Amino acid sequence: MTRSNIQITDAALKQLHESIIACERCPRLRDYCRGIAETKRRAYRDQTYWGRPVSGFGDRRARIHILGLAPGAHGANRTGRVFTGDGSGYFMYPVLHDVGLANQPTGVSSDDGLKLHKTWISSVVRCAPPQDKPLPQEIRNCAPFLAREIEALSQVRVVVCLGKIAFDGYLAYLLHAGIIARKSSYRFAHGAEYALPNGVHLLASYHPSLRNTNTGRLDRPKFTRIFLRAKELAGLDA
Repeated sequence: MTRSNIQITDAALKQLHESIIACERCPRLRDYCRGIAETKRRAYRDQTYWGRPVSGFGDRRARIHILGLAPGAHGANRTGRVFTGDGSGYFMYPVLHDVGLANQPTGVSSDDGLKLHKTWISSVVRCAPPQDKPLPQEIRNCAPFLAREIEALSQVRVVVCLGKIAFDGYLAYLLHAGIIARKSSYRFAHGAEYALPNGVHLLASYHPSLRNTNTGRLDRPKFTRIFLRAKELAGLDA
């Protein structure tokens, strides 16, 4: 990638970030996020919550795009960075560090020094939804942000979808963009892997939510294997 293209990508992502954090398309979600930011959780009473939509985070030259469901009410909705300050992030970032995709194993705040290597993380919904259940229209409202993000991250070769909602959201993008003809050919399962017509590889994983990690449905070795495979497919295994 030339220097000028990098500058264009940076500008596109900066503009996207500003559009996301200013978004008011989903009144239910905005009311919920603002309400959480005002009432707070007791453990974070002395903190100022972000309380706005949350944009993506990572390396602008990413070859791996990790796609989650939505910000956590007391995680990213508090810290302003995806998968930061909640159980899902506390499970995921040590794995990314172990496989060489993050410079440190912790993600606690937006200014904690965490950097990703050739990896970008975002979500299909940019506001925390009540009970982690966005409405179909809310997912559709966020879809243009995902499309713009994918277009800006032109070096991505592997997309890792965490959970079925993220998986379905990404398939909706592929269908709308004309990359696939039908979604029915792609089924979600942990470890499912697809080579897409545009040369990108799609990997599916259970979401690292506490309901999956605390029950043993998703453990660290199983999650680690997903990212080792992602690195291999992205040409980063060396």
